[in-house]
Amino acid sequence: MVTVAICTYNRAGTLRQTLEGVAQQTYPAGRREVMVIDNNSTDDTASVVIAFAGKIPGLRRVLETRQGLDHARNRAIEEARGEIVLFADDDILVESDWIARMTEPFGTTQGGRVGAVGGEVIPVFPDGLPAWIAEWHSPLAFRTDAGPISRNQCPMGANLAIPRAIFATIGMFHTGLDRTAGSYFSGGDSEMVGRIRAAGLEVWFSPQGAVRHQMPAERTTFRYAVRHAFDSARSRVLDRAGGPGALGYLLTRLPANAFKAAALAFLALIFALVGLRGRAKQALVRAWRCCGYLYQIVRCLVR
Repeated sequence: MVTVAICTYNRAGTLRQTLEGVAQQTYPAGRREVMVIDNNSTDDTASVVIAFAGKIPGLRRVLETRQGLDHARNRAIEEARGEIVLFADDDILVESDWIARMTEPFGTTQGGRVGAVGGEVIPVFPDGLPAWIAEWHSPLAFRTDAGPISRNQCPMGANLAIPRAIFATIGMFHTGLDRTAGSYFSGGDSEMVGRIRAAGLEVWFSPQGAVRHQMPAERTTFRYAVRHAFDSARSRVLDRAGGPGALGYLLTRLPANAFKAAALAFLALIFALVGLRGRAKQALVRAWRCCGYLYQIVRCLVR
């Protein structure tokens, strides 16, 4: 059995679209269950789940009161009945063979070595995409067929399948690394993938298990871009700070990011003065990402 786990927080509108796609799955109904992990939503999330109860066999809503994406993911693992847990964001659009494609690698002759399968994630922009931010939004495109990916490639938690038994061996998601309301931390999935690899298992990529990830207008603003850049940099530092060679990493990244932040801020000023507003925004976002590295590096060093 496969457990589809959709973690959600106040996105009833896009959740409805995600569930529409899940309702059309060709994967046998008796071999799957669908859980919506409601992380304290205050909108119409509960009503949306109720509306789909007759369309999706095995659909249930689970309330997780501990705020944060990884608290919701861990609750999904605890509640799951399936041998495979397929984690999905609440704003993705899926094709009818999505579940089948994402679970296919586990049934191959190499399936016993597969610790995770990440599917392609294609960003889509229903409200348009400003040119200055376009370079940061593209499909993963790790490979053209299903198979293992290299250690420097990491799939996204928006579309990620993991055998449930693995969590008993390597532990649950790190609850300090991912998003809560008002925060853009985003390292829980990459940290989990790192532990899966450390356990000697392969991480696979499924281009055919693709989803379309909706990016509304509020995620293409300058304000969102700088906040996301700052918090994602912090999460990367926290991810590395607990591993081997952490001190060397912190000490070398500190001066490097201080220099880059200053240089990028100066570059942004030059672009602004000559009227290249888009280029100025890009440079400022990169500078603010460096500031996120600096902030978290200092915090780790003084502890």
